[in-house]
Amino acid sequence: MSRRDAIQLTADERREFLATAKTIILSTIDRHGYPHAVPMWFVMDGDDCLMTTYAKSQKVVNVQRNPKVSLLVESGVTYDTLRGVLIRGTARVEPGLETCLAVLTRVQTKMLGSQPPGLEEALRQQARKRVVIRITPTRITSWDHAKLGGAY
Repeated sequence: MSRRDAIQLTADERREFLATAKTIILSTIDRHGYPHAVPMWFVMDGDDCLMTTYAKSQKVVNVQRNPKVSLLVESGVTYDTLRGVLIRGTARVEPGLETCLAVLTRVQTKMLGSQPPGLEEALRQQARKRVVIRITPTRITSWDHAKLGGAY
């Protein structure tokens, strides 16, 4: 077994890691061909990653021009604690107030743990100017250096 195979997260470990991660880095390609990397709050929908952003944002412009994106979630501060998931995929913009409201609600619940009174109406107001970006993976790479047991 290769070291790459030895440190790979299982599908269940990957799902748990993504379910508990707060922020993911979305990288799109700008009009000059450079990566445009931004932190985003997100939720998973099966293997797809969902997030919301303003309909006129640079991310949306970039995705509409080139739907190839990458997503990165990582944790750890020393080599033996590094864990992460890199997703390469295809993004698509999904407009619609109710679609956006549903994703915003899921994201806020994940981030806050509950919904304070009045949150739904505040999110509905936000959703009017926002869209959902759905990323469907084409390739997933993961790692957990703790699986090496201190041997490098």
